Amino acid sequence: MKFTAILRKEEDMYVALCPELDIASQGYTVEEAKENLKEAVLLFFEYASENEVKERTCEELYITPLEVAIA
Repeated sequence: MKFTAILRKEEDMYVALCPELDIASQGYTVEEAKENLKEAVLLFFEYASENEVKERTCEELYITPLEVAIA
């Protein structure tokens, strides 16, 4: 399966978020954060009930730039 990974730097670590499942992880490098997120997603599917998977799975996801005029 393919999911989205959104990463951002926070102080000395990278936070990785899978928005389709609302699962996050972190790591000291981008690759470590991605690998930790993969592991978290795999563990979720291994241990979550069918109902929890259904409730948490977001089927429509839009990532787009947002322009805001700030006075």
